[in-house]
Amino acid sequence: METTQVTLAVRGETSSGEVIAVVGSCEALGSWSYQNAVVLLPDGSDEKMWTTTIPMPQGVVSKYRYFKGFFLQSKNAGGPRQVLVNMWETHQQPRTMSPTASHQNIDDGHFGIHNGVNCVDSGWLTCQTEIRLRLHYSKTSPVSITKKKYKKSRFRIKLTLEGFEEDEDEEEEEHSPSSLHKETTTLEISMISANGYKSRHSQPECGYALEPSQWTEYSIHSMDAYNLELTFEFFEEDMGEHVVQGDGLPGYVGTACLLSSSFSESGKDYGVATLPIMGRNSRQTIGKVRVDYLVIRPIQGYQCEMSSSFTKYWKKRSTLNVGHRGAGSTHAARHQRVRENTIASFKSAAKHGAAYVEFDVHLSKDAVPIVYHDLTCCISTKKKNDKTSLELIEVPVKDLTFDQLQLLKLVHATAIKETDNKDLLDDEEEIDEHQPFPSLSQIFQAIPEHVGFNIELKWICQLKDGSWDGNLSSYFNMNTYLDIILSCVLQKGGKRRIVFSCFDPDICTMVRQKQNKYPILFLSQGITDKYTDLMDIRCQSTQIAISFAQSENILGISGHTEELLKNRSYIADAQSKGLVVFSWGDDNNEHENRRRLREQGVDGLIYDSICEELGEQQNFFQVEEQHSLQEVITEETRNSSSCSCYSIPCSAAFCVLSEKRSGSVESDSGLSSS
Repeated sequence: METTQVTLAVRGETSSGEVIAVVGSCEALGSWSYQNAVVLLPDGSDEKMWTTTIPMPQGVVSKYRYFKGFFLQSKNAGGPRQVLVNMWETHQQPRTMSPTASHQNIDDGHFGIHNGVNCVDSGWLTCQTEIRLRLHYSKTSPVSITKKKYKKSRFRIKLTLEGFEEDEDEEEEEHSPSSLHKETTTLEISMISANGYKSRHSQPECGYALEPSQWTEYSIHSMDAYNLELTFEFFEEDMGEHVVQGDGLPGYVGTACLLSSSFSESGKDYGVATLPIMGRNSRQTIGKVRVDYLVIRPIQGYQCEMSSSFTKYWKKRSTLNVGHRGAGSTHAARHQRVRENTIASFKSAAKHGAAYVEFDVHLSKDAVPIVYHDLTCCISTKKKNDKTSLELIEVPVKDLTFDQLQLLKLVHATAIKETDNKDLLDDEEEIDEHQPFPSLSQIFQAIPEHVGFNIELKWICQLKDGSWDGNLSSYFNMNTYLDIILSCVLQKGGKRRIVFSCFDPDICTMVRQKQNKYPILFLSQGITDKYTDLMDIRCQSTQIAISFAQSENILGISGHTEELLKNRSYIADAQSKGLVVFSWGDDNNEHENRRRLREQGVDGLIYDSICEELGEQQNFFQVEEQHSLQEVITEETRNSSSCSCYSIPCSAAFCVLSEKRSGSVESDSGLSSS
């Protein structure tokens, strides 16, 4: 095949050591792999202009994007280079070229701007690790002072990176792999409250004061995440009588030191570290500080590619119908037609026009992603020759293998309090599609691709009274748990529209950082009379959930209908801040409540009665695709076509509304509708 020498040029500012690279659909551009991307070089006459010349296949349309990042040599001799993606172009339609001459120059203007639209997103974890350190008042004040002198003092706190743990006599060359790895280490702070957020910025000289209603979080990215010395410095906010003359930083009181190697030694990805606060003379303890930590590692066993991203993309339409656990919760009496979270339930919802089906995913003991709502299930024991009585034992789902789960005759955990267990005594075998505990892989295979998936990632939550969801105070390794589920979804997702959701804010953060394709919604129960309050202050109101979603740059929130109906302005407030809003809760099963929420413009409604409200019909995306196809067919083709759907437009109200609102057919948080 003949080639064209294509010279690409793009303008962009970079930080020290950072470069601009190009990645695209053909082999010459790395086949969408950041690992094989082509690095541009700065123009000698203009440091903001980056260029490269690449032999491209002639007459072939190639798609491509630019990104900013670091290209580092491996610490191991002969190992592959390590690529950090800091910022990348995420337009739904990438840049394209189709060279025909022997030489061609392409000036792509400014980084991030394509067809007049600026669309960039932050990168994800490729080979670096992220550590989050948090100070908050979810239980009590994180700082406890024992020294009488400082009992009534208010403190400002600053986190500093004191450097890497290393031998003093160890010398490094200026541009060695180790020194470059150190250059890429970053420290940023975020603060979240119901009133707003400040995200990803540097700290003032004496740090920030802690507030009871605020969540303070430090984020450290590093290639040597387990080799850091982290020091909290404490300053008196009221710098009165305790100021020492000559202090470079007035009000300095003491420090608390944390070695990141302790995280790897503990074997835990999240937990709490209690550190002594050492006074100015370093030999006297004046108190202690409680630090929550979270370690986020790159996804293992899967490399994300850069052909598309929907992590922050949503095409505004009228409200989408989302089938709760498929065709509805089995335990919402009026809607009990087929068992929830089964293939049969999802197919029923799809047949009745559900745009998405919502379901819960967690892991079996042998690490198979399975679909089931509760963290526990009941196993029955029955006495010999006794056909009327049995005993129910509640067992965590995580303690049973996938094969064992397939053998269970399902009963909800609430049945342990009931005396009528006739369903358990029924010997009728489950039909395959009604079988509980289907694997996530089976769901992908069985449900048509035009049906979107709202996948709730199940995780244990601590309640404000100190107890744990499902009485489970320990669970899987968080990184391993997510890697298994995310890999399954990324490999089997295809063109399906997929949105993750979770009640645990740390899971939301990790999903955002571990992959670059699918979005996530933060599930919030808000202020409610129906459920016990959660311990984490980020979970305690819809307003702070909105601040969290903004701070973490995720798609949006899935709010509890109870609070959204009391404060309908929250929907418009969140959307004005660029967030998508779904709604969940039993109140959604009332037609009038759904009408009110649709009037407020909520993006998605999750409810049980979807098969009662909607007759058998195509879903929103099928009809939208039909309209799109109709628009591109010429008059001549339309007149000669024998297919009636080309000549008779659908007059359904939501289709007409969709046509008015949008002209393109890009999907919302999934691949294109084609």
